[in-house]
Amino acid sequence: MDRGDAGYRPETGCAAQADLRHDSLIATAPPAERWLLIESHTPWPRQALNALHHSLAGPGDAGLGAVVGRVCRELGIRLVLVRRYGRVDRTRGRRWGLVDCRPGRESIRWGPLPTDEHLLDVLAGKDPGRVSHEPVYLVCTHGRHDACCAVRGRPVAAALAAAHRERTWECSHIGGDRFAANVVVLPHGLFYGHVPPTRAIELARRHDEGVVVPDLLRGSGAFIPPVQAAQHFARAAGHSLAVDNLLPQSVQQLPDHHWRILLAPTAPPNGTSSGSISVEVSAHLDTVDARLTCAGTSPTQIRRFELHTLTTT
Repeated sequence: MDRGDAGYRPETGCAAQADLRHDSLIATAPPAERWLLIESHTPWPRQALNALHHSLAGPGDAGLGAVVGRVCRELGIRLVLVRRYGRVDRTRGRRWGLVDCRPGRESIRWGPLPTDEHLLDVLAGKDPGRVSHEPVYLVCTHGRHDACCAVRGRPVAAALAAAHRERTWECSHIGGDRFAANVVVLPHGLFYGHVPPTRAIELARRHDEGVVVPDLLRGSGAFIPPVQAAQHFARAAGHSLAVDNLLPQSVQQLPDHHWRILLAPTAPPNGTSSGSISVEVSAHLDTVDARLTCAGTSPTQIRRFELHTLTTT
């Protein structure tokens, strides 16, 4: 297993220290409305884009990774490398996946990846792929980026792959190393943190039931952090845990890092309709004597959201 730094100790890693500090998971999902999944059969470099190569690189080649990265940034697409858990079969053909997490547009499309250059055709819409209705579980195991991701992520990938092999992929860095093991459920873009192997199957089962697991949820990358925070506080107040509920109707930025978010009406278990939920939150930066990644420095700052009002209209 690639654990990155040879001097790494799990008990002093960034994830273990975040556990001890009880770092909040609330609204820590990085924005990611769309994803490009690239199956890779080779060891991952620290930077995922460096794994991409032209099949016939010529003099003055600028690097395929840089080109694909630029196009992804222009299109607002998050790029990650993926692989199956366990021994990699390098004779098997590779695949690409294109995921849309935007509410009402959730979709996953897969296609064969004969060469890395083919990714440019995928991004240009020349290869539409085939639609899949199966969710995808991404488990960050990128040890060369942060050792905690491999040490904590691989047991979770093993548990999920044992139950749902075709849905489960190890993936490269997705952010929030201190929250390892990190799991992303697509196409809804749900980020989960500090997922233990013992609860990985529960997370998948609950998603099949159409609900989130709130105590492990970092948020949905389909929404900006203030909306993620508003959704968390609404769920904590007893509103719907349904994956497709609590969608933002409006987002109003107020002075002093405050936001007022109006969430869509929810449907309680008794079937009656409740009103819209108005949530006001504020964001604060707390300085902590801590490293947020194993390679990071301290002191650093952590963003924290505070609830001010929550009313049903």
